[in-house]
Amino acid sequence: MHHHESIQLRVDRLVRERLEPARERAAVPVRTEVWHVPDEPVPFAEAVRGSFAPVGAGEPWGRPWATSWFRVSGTVPEEWDAGPDDVELVVDPGFVGDSAGFQVEALVYDREGRTLKAIEPRNDYVRLGLGPGGTFEVYVEAAANPNIIGESTFEPSPLGRKETAPDRPLYALGRIALVHRDREVWELIQDVHTALGLARELPLASPRRAELFAALDAAVDAVAPHDVHGTAGLAREALRDALAAPAARSAHRVYAVGHAHIDSAWLWPVRETVRKCARTFSNVLDLMDQDPDLVFACSSAQQFAWIKEFYPELFERIRERVAEGRFVPVGGMWVESDTNMPGPESLARQFVEGKAFFLREFGVETHEVWLPDSFGYTAALPGIARAAGAEYFLTQKLSWNEVNQFPHHTFAWEGIDGSRVFAHFPPVDTYNSTLSPAELAHTERNFADKGRANTSLVPFGFGDGGGGPTREMMAAARRAASLEGSPTVRVAAPAAFFAAASAEIDPVPVWSGELYLESHRGTYTSQARTKRGNRESERLLHEAELWAATAAVRTGADYPVDALRRSWHTVLLQQFHDILPGSSIGWVHDQAEEEYRKVAARLEPLISDAVRTVTGTGGGERLWANASPFAIDGVPAFGVAPRRIEGEVTLEETPAGIRVTSDALALAFDGDGLISSLVDRATGREAVPPGRRAGLLQVFRDTPRRFDAWDVDVEYRRSGEDLTAADSVEVVTAGGERAVVRTTRTFGRSSVTQTFTVRAGRDAVDIETVVDWHESQRMLKLAFPVDVHTTTARSEIQFGHIERPTHTNTSWDTARFETPALRWVHVEDARFGVGVANDATYGHDITRHAREGGGTYSLVRQTLLKAPLFPDPQADQGTHTFRTSLVLGGVAEAVRAGYRLNMPLRPADGVPVEPLVRSGADSVVVETVKLAEDGSGDVVVRLYEALGAPVTATLGLGFDAGTAVETDLLERPVEPRCAVAQEPGAVTLTFRPFQLVTLRIPRAGA
Repeated sequence: MHHHESIQLRVDRLVRERLEPARERAAVPVRTEVWHVPDEPVPFAEAVRGSFAPVGAGEPWGRPWATSWFRVSGTVPEEWDAGPDDVELVVDPGFVGDSAGFQVEALVYDREGRTLKAIEPRNDYVRLGLGPGGTFEVYVEAAANPNIIGESTFEPSPLGRKETAPDRPLYALGRIALVHRDREVWELIQDVHTALGLARELPLASPRRAELFAALDAAVDAVAPHDVHGTAGLAREALRDALAAPAARSAHRVYAVGHAHIDSAWLWPVRETVRKCARTFSNVLDLMDQDPDLVFACSSAQQFAWIKEFYPELFERIRERVAEGRFVPVGGMWVESDTNMPGPESLARQFVEGKAFFLREFGVETHEVWLPDSFGYTAALPGIARAAGAEYFLTQKLSWNEVNQFPHHTFAWEGIDGSRVFAHFPPVDTYNSTLSPAELAHTERNFADKGRANTSLVPFGFGDGGGGPTREMMAAARRAASLEGSPTVRVAAPAAFFAAASAEIDPVPVWSGELYLESHRGTYTSQARTKRGNRESERLLHEAELWAATAAVRTGADYPVDALRRSWHTVLLQQFHDILPGSSIGWVHDQAEEEYRKVAARLEPLISDAVRTVTGTGGGERLWANASPFAIDGVPAFGVAPRRIEGEVTLEETPAGIRVTSDALALAFDGDGLISSLVDRATGREAVPPGRRAGLLQVFRDTPRRFDAWDVDVEYRRSGEDLTAADSVEVVTAGGERAVVRTTRTFGRSSVTQTFTVRAGRDAVDIETVVDWHESQRMLKLAFPVDVHTTTARSEIQFGHIERPTHTNTSWDTARFETPALRWVHVEDARFGVGVANDATYGHDITRHAREGGGTYSLVRQTLLKAPLFPDPQADQGTHTFRTSLVLGGVAEAVRAGYRLNMPLRPADGVPVEPLVRSGADSVVVETVKLAEDGSGDVVVRLYEALGAPVTATLGLGFDAGTAVETDLLERPVEPRCAVAQEPGAVTLTFRPFQLVTLRIPRAGA
């Protein structure tokens, strides 16, 4: 074995000292000039008119986020014995190390403005297609993107905003030269990497290992130190037999898919993502010209749409490769979104808009969900995916689990409604593979479903602006196609993998429920303004579609298709898995807030106009428009009517505190302004456990081990501080229609004002929490101890809810210490329940504790704020408002409270308006009312069963309707999944638990 170590030393030195320097047979300098763009990037047509000046190697350039254009020209020497494929321009704009995607990047254009290829640290060449005597002139657009993540130390950085970044150059221009490439030496380097890499992965006593080292030893002998170019072929011959030995019949089968995971924003702004896409896609097309075997998969319709808008010539070349089946759209979503926090209609629209784009532009129907990097996966996703026509699912992210290893790599994933998709987790444990022998060996060793299956997918290519697949990776794939001791490798499209993998495994193991990521739990909370912008924009889109559809049906008004689609595209982009989760630089979140403001400015007038169109003007009493699927204060769901409030609230101030009583509940505040008692008057049940107080604010230290904005580590629980002392407790409204109590508190450098409201006719306490937040590395929670003995809690997810254990019996339960929910969470025993609803909070923790007098109680906490320092050191500073509803009753009451809190009544004038549709069952919720995407004027209704039980329900129709048709999410007819019966004015449907249904209803006579 020591002999093998000696050979490895010989090989390493051969590569380092002889082969790498011999990649080039010759090199000559070129003429280089530069123009520094004054501010934001400019298009090619403007750049070529810049004032270029000579520049040389070593000259500093590029303040953070700046752009410089280099004009490079030269002539191929006549004496070079080089063909067109051997002459290349090598560009080093100032690389710092070889970190790909997190530093300077560049894109090369020809004189006509056609993109040629990108420049990255491990992909630094441009083929010129010239022979001896040929001349060229190209333009290099170089982006001085700062390396914010550094050495992964996660220290606060001023580089995340242009206004805080230092105004000094980041880079110094490196070598730019015309080179004569030695292809034989390059091929030898690839041979050596494969042989040596494979040998290192084999058992020490393996004969195959010994064979490879012997061949490598002979290859070193074959290379003459002073004639590397002339003897490289002899070295390749020495390795030939060892690299020709075929793989074993039982070898693991790898389907290698060219890929470049490009975060649509993260440590760079969205505008830079547009350029990263152009660079990577240019590389891919250039590599396809070189190598007919490359197949490249690309998700995110948004990224294709950017290229179509900003690089139309490049988009047309992509279209040609898509038609060939080599540039493959996958995933079918607008972006690779987060899946825990988008609302139900938003997650559906990710597929509607994504798949529609691919069908419209390429005629391609995608059948897989492609989310390698999102931070956990909602149990609603299989049902939504199936409703969109998808049947496969891929991610890699659960390999990041901190505690438990997921038991499968290939399985069927079952959602809350019983829908299943065929799922795969690449056992290579990366979506940026280089197809190295080490990665391939890990794939085979790690694959969890041996015996049942033997096939996996490996996405290969540098992501995030690293440039995608390289010719070195393709060389590695070719050498590993059938190689003894290694998995076999076939470069193919994802569809080929899924067909092979689903055919070989029987029976398919099933995983039911969410795919919870045991990491990055802080993403449910970080950057609260971005999260509020998402929730409010979802509300506005819901209202805009509902009232615009109502106006179109009732009055013939135009339906604002373009404004709605534009707004949806904005909101869907912000749901990308590093924007909505709050894990991007400050620039990204500043821009997100501005985009949400634009959405509001576009939709608010549209909603007001639509409501005014249907109500008219004048009339008697004040009206209210209700966009909720449930009646609120007597205003019918989806209708416009006066409020009708019954009952009265009384308030009494006593030496012990404040007592508030309504028909539904009796509430007591102690001297600190905390809820000491909450009694359900219908049952007499006390909701607050003995010795506990609800509405309690708690502050915790928040110093994760690694990723500030991403993570919440369980150790935070050791450092809690209860904010009990009140600066003031005052009665604002003493009774009648409502009673209002307000408290103020200060802590650290921050202050908080809480307003508690009890309204007549409601079984809830509404709480508004306004926080002026100036903490760092601290976390704020709002706690509700609930006198309910249970081992589970329910949390709303898209089109239903999920039940999670609140005990810690297993390591899986223990690791699930912070969980996401949409609009509400709920705990109950056999006879009594309490829900906690929110208007923009996603992070929760729900635990069980020993109760005074015996038994246990449940502790429900909302996580309101974090204060991470990385990647945005100013994250969440300033004023925030949170609205919470503490509601007594079952899950149905929690569902109603969630919609009420998120769809507040809108004031209106004129005459009442009857709803377009009415649900005849409390458990069947109408989520969306809109007009059809195809412009036909048909009414589209999306509805679901919300409580988890079969039900037959009637959907009342408030317009003259034709025959209702069940459709998929893209509004295409499907084989009925639920029984549909229709009579005048009504459609009767039979739902299974949590079933999602889309109905398309023509308007009679339209």
